[in-house]
Amino acid sequence: MLKRKFSDVLLRWKRTKRNECLLVNGARQVGKTFIIEAFGKEQYKKYYYLNFIKDPDLKNIFSGSLEPEEIYKRMSLFISDFNPEEGETLFFLDEIQRCRNARTALKFLAMDDRYDFIASGSLLGIRYNEEKDSSEEPISIPVGYEREIEMHSLDFEEFLWALGYNENTISLLGMYFNQRKKIDEATNERFLNLFNEYMVVGGMPEVVNTLLETSNYQRVFESQQKILKAYEDDILHYAKNTEKPKILACYNSIPRQLSNEYTKFKYKTIERNGSSRKYDNAIDWLEDAGLVKRVFNVSRPTIPLNAYELPEEYKLYATDIGLLTSMFGFETQSALLKGTLDGPAKGGLFENLIFDVLNKRKIPLHYYRRDEGKQEIEFVFEREGSVIPVEVKSRRGKTISLDNFISNFSPVEAFKLIEGNLGKVGAKTTAPHYMVQFL
Repeated sequence: MLKRKFSDVLLRWKRTKRNECLLVNGARQVGKTFIIEAFGKEQYKKYYYLNFIKDPDLKNIFSGSLEPEEIYKRMSLFISDFNPEEGETLFFLDEIQRCRNARTALKFLAMDDRYDFIASGSLLGIRYNEEKDSSEEPISIPVGYEREIEMHSLDFEEFLWALGYNENTISLLGMYFNQRKKIDEATNERFLNLFNEYMVVGGMPEVVNTLLETSNYQRVFESQQKILKAYEDDILHYAKNTEKPKILACYNSIPRQLSNEYTKFKYKTIERNGSSRKYDNAIDWLEDAGLVKRVFNVSRPTIPLNAYELPEEYKLYATDIGLLTSMFGFETQSALLKGTLDGPAKGGLFENLIFDVLNKRKIPLHYYRRDEGKQEIEFVFEREGSVIPVEVKSRRGKTISLDNFISNFSPVEAFKLIEGNLGKVGAKTTAPHYMVQFL
């Protein structure tokens, strides 16, 4: 069983909640069902699992009155061995996007507070295209009675755990980073290679397990392609007919977008006459599905960064780096592992890799590029009242953009991430890519 940080998130919710259900959101196949089921069986005397896709009849439990007593009466008709114990029972409502009334009912179940409820689903922010759902009332969000948390695929630290590295080893790396102390070359080379392996494998649990079970990168690639096909099936099943080709075109364009020298998302990369008017809804769909995330340029790198967002200038990153590299093809993955890949695509992949790690740490990201020049800071974020710049280099080299940023804006600290070792000059820390997890 893969060790996941999300187990601690679930435990904190159990200990701190008060009249509150938990809603776990996230892309398909990031491991939501597995981790919640394990939590339910370990932490409660009684555990009940309701999946609205696997058993559509369960939606009848939430038809009619949403008073808790009535819901529990109907549960006794549909759930075998129904004998919940107050304060010792968890109900897990999986694929809740397929039962709108169940989402509404979370408020009343939380207020009743006899039993604990966790709901989970994918595509929760998306309006479905199924005829049978078209006449249903809109979902009533149980504001104040629902704690929503997004779950991602494995981050780099969890990936290291899966490979057998313990927390002491990772803490030791963190100590080197905090002291800005150079690491011995053998250790540094090993973790640079492991970070490249994470770039190829990514964090989808099925894919990581395939690596552990087979030690075969071709099987890893096949597992990734299966997940990408499932995402395509979701688009074809759930999106409106008029939007399906646009969503697929946007998603499939990401490798081309990231292969440009300037990785800003361009509609004309999708098609010659592409425009925001034609494709913005498609990008919204992909973002709501948890497959991509936008990172916006700012007109000035000053707090609050949100106030200076340029809404028409953004980069679009995949939320799992392994699935992205598999979209480039197995030969590209092979070249990444061998260290032979070159060209702009390599830079775009490393950008998405650094995004992957920072995004999973829930750090709000922007980037900074001025109109009048080519100088660009790949990521900027806020910390303790300051804006922190991060420049990403896929190889060793000068950092003209970062040096100018430091000269112009005097950040308290700045980071250059490279395929090299640790060092510090003034406000600028140079660090190997894998140490992004300690920023």
